Amino acid sequence: AKCQCKVVPRERTNCGYPGISAVECKKIGCCFNASVPSVPWCYSPKPKKVKKMCPNDPYTRINCGHPGIRPRECTKKGCCFRAHPAGVPWCFYHRTMEE
Repeated sequence: AKCQCKVVPRERTNCGYPGISAVECKKIGCCFNASVPSVPWCYSPKPKKVKKMCPNDPYTRINCGHPGIRPRECTKKGCCFRAHPAGVPWCFYHRTMEE
């Protein structure tokens, strides 16, 4: 992703070897930008941002509790709680989504 390569030049972490080509650099999953002298041109991308979300589709829920678990007990475990619909887990795990 392009936004992952928006790293301030002085904060770049070298990711290749001296003289690496743009093609070679990108092939190993790194960013390449030769516009600033005396900083790494082939550098590590920013880590992907992920956020935890409670899945909307009740049929994709993965059980995180036990039958009759209380909402507080469930959220204390770090899980989602929604007391509907019947026949699916009410206490369930988060999904991680890339931003």
